[in-house]
Order: sequence, then structure tokens, then C-alpha cells
Amino acid sequence: MLPREEIPGILKQALRHGGEFAELYLEQGEHSSIILEDNKIEKVITGITRGAGLRVLHDQRTVYAYTNDLSLSSLIQLAETVCRALKEDGPDRTLAMTPRESAAYHPIRIDPAGVETGIKVERVKSADAAARSVDPRICQATTVYGDSRKQVLIANSAGELAEDDRVSLIGRVQVVAREGDVIQTGLESVGGAVGFELFDVESLDAVAQRAARRALLMLNAAPASGGRMPVVLSSQAGGTMIHEAVGHGLEADLARQRLSVYSGRIGDTIASPAVTVVDDATLPNKRGSFRFDYEGTPAARTVLVDRGVLRGYLYDRLTAMMEGAVPTGNGRRESYRHRPIPRMTNTLILPGDEDPEAILRSTPDGLFVVRMGGGQVNTINGDFVFEVSEGYRIENGRVGEPVRGATLTGNGPEVLRRIDRVGNDLGYAIGTCGKDGQGVPVSDAQPTLRIPEITVGGEV
Repeated sequence: MLPREEIPGILKQALRHGGEFAELYLEQGEHSSIILEDNKIEKVITGITRGAGLRVLHDQRTVYAYTNDLSLSSLIQLAETVCRALKEDGPDRTLAMTPRESAAYHPIRIDPAGVETGIKVERVKSADAAARSVDPRICQATTVYGDSRKQVLIANSAGELAEDDRVSLIGRVQVVAREGDVIQTGLESVGGAVGFELFDVESLDAVAQRAARRALLMLNAAPASGGRMPVVLSSQAGGTMIHEAVGHGLEADLARQRLSVYSGRIGDTIASPAVTVVDDATLPNKRGSFRFDYEGTPAARTVLVDRGVLRGYLYDRLTAMMEGAVPTGNGRRESYRHRPIPRMTNTLILPGDEDPEAILRSTPDGLFVVRMGGGQVNTINGDFVFEVSEGYRIENGRVGEPVRGATLTGNGPEVLRRIDRVGNDLGYAIGTCGKDGQGVPVSDAQPTLRIPEITVGGEV
């Protein structure tokens, strides 16, 4: 990319008319995606990403500009554009860049960028065939494959320089099963900050077959009963509820703007003593992991809720400056076209010490949730509603017949306080989190949890 000795001059130019802090973000990489739908390849896309974003922070405001031209002349012009937004003269600065270190490590054995497109296409075709082979009632399947490799450099006027080489891979299969007038879907995903070797551990065929079996299971499921009842969330459900109902409310920009039910509540008890919530970008090869965040802060493990007590928020550099806090390594952006904002990485409730089977046996009746679907949350008051994509009745402490059409409705802080049993297992879900028009890769996790009473939507 850009010669390192040129970086101080660009940052100094950006601060020529004032500002407390300047940051240069450079990225270049390559990506590919394949979509197979209705038994045929719909899209094969490959491309190259290359660009720079330049940011100046002044009086708690952000000035941001970007370009896809990484030449020195273009970056100097970008710095001139940014500095013109400020009207005062800045002091002359001497900048010496010092490389930052990170203890996080995410080894890659097979770089997806080095795998031939034809091999990737064959994996996708094979997954489609695997889904359809499960049962003739599978009437539709959509398989999506995507990978990217992105090299980034972040340098700032504090003299910090960070470099990272980020690899990401994802495979997703959605199937539709039909029997008469009944139609049900199944969705499964696999991925992470990992190379093509992932498919040696968990094949895309197996992912497709799980999606197909879930759709078939729901075809013959009974309608869910509605009302207030106990709910056991399996670790297989991943941490969707924690991500939506809790995690977003702990991002420092929302908390600072009083747009979170958790605003101003550091030190308060907001959850059961059995609940500890962390955000951890250092977990090896998870989808939300990295060595440095998108501002060059080393990846970190941040304890948000410690045995029920709220201990902190997720900070990027700007919100940390505003609050007199320390950045937690949660400044993230979709690409050089976007400014960084506080975002989750891998967010999870830590396992407890109880046997998941014992939790189920101690619950005479209710709903057992194996997989969560989509949902909505109001971060201001914490109210949420989530779909259940795979659920079962609990009958005499055992998993009973499958049910469909269930939803979970409640309030984040109330549900956290009600959790009374926490299993010693842990299961992950992956996704792409959207916020302020940006999408970033994340994962969520939880152990088996019991909520003694929550509103389940269904047939009354």
C-alpha cells in the first residue's frame, strides 16, 4: 500500500486547520460470492476492494472523507478536503509512528482467495444436491457462499500504527419444504474468520441437510400454544436474544444518547447473579474476531455484565473520548466508505455449572427453543419480540412434540433478571449485524438457559 514514511505528512495536513485527532484507514482486498437458486447458479461475483478513509475528530464532531485512489497525491488531496471543514489553525506537530501489537491470533490454513472458483462452485452445487436428496418434499433450495481477504492499515495522530490481514468465509443454505398447502423453511449457516479448511471440519453438505431436516420437521409440527410459560433456550439457539435484547443497548453511542434502557446504569444489578455477559473479539477464528478493531485498537475481551451487575459499555475511540473512558476495541466499520462506530464482535453469556439435561428435567412444562429466528427490539425500553424457528413442547421435563409459529415477547432487563438456570454448555450463531447503514460480521453465543416465565405467542 502507501509507503509508511508518507503517513505522518497526510495526518499533519488533515490537522492543519485544527482538530484533536486524525486517523487514516487504508484497505485493499479481494472477495468472491456464489449464489445457487432453483437448482442453477444465479451469480458468481469476484472483485477487488481498494480505498482509504480519513477522519478528523474536533470538539466531539467527526469530519470524514474517503477515496478509492491510494496514490499519495490523492491522499494529500483527501487530507486537504477534510481540513477545510475546520476553520482554525492547528499547531505544528511532529509525528512518529509506532506499530501496535495484538495478542489475538486467528490462524488461516487455506486462503480462500487461492482456491479456484470452480472448486467453490462445486461445493455449492453439492450442498444444493444434498439438501434436495433429504426428501422429495424439499421444493426449493438457495445456497450462498462468500469469502473475503482484506489487508488493512490504520494510522493516527497519536503515533499509533496497526496492520491486519483479515480473512472471512461464510456458507448459508435456506430450503423450502411443501406438503399440501403447508410451506415451511429451514436455514443454516456456517462461517468465521477462517479459511477454506472450515469445510473439512463442517461440510456445506451437512449444513444443507440440517436446513432441510428443520424445514421438514416444521411441516408436521403442531401450532404453538400461547400464554405465559417457562421457556428453556437450548445452547443451539445461539445468542440471538442476547445480541438484540441486550448487546445493542450496551453500545456506547446508544447509551450516551439515552437511547438505551441501560443508559446511566453502570453498577446497577440488571440481570440474575447467574448471568455474565462478555464481548470478545479475541476468540480464535470466530466470525466477529480480529486482531485490531477498525481504529487500530487491539482486540479485547470486555466484561459487560458481571454476575448480574452492569460493568461497562462497548466503546469506539470517539465515544471513549466523550466519556473519558478507554476504547474497548469495538470501533468497527463496513469498509473504507464508512466511519467507525461502536459495534459488537462476539457477544455471549458465559456458561454456568449446571447440566443442560437437568435444567430440562426440572421444568415440567413449557417451551423448549432449539433455534431462534428473526426479531425486533426497542433499545430505549428493552421490549423485544423474536420468532422461534424450531421449538418443542416440554412435557414432564422431556422434549415433546415440535411446534411452529411460536414467538417470544418480553423485556430485555426483565428477562435477564428472571433467568434462574444456566447450563455448562455453549453454542454459537453467526450473522451480519446491521446498524446505521453498515453491516459487519458477528457471532453470538449462550449456554442452555431457563426463563421461568415469559410470554409465548401462538394459538391461545
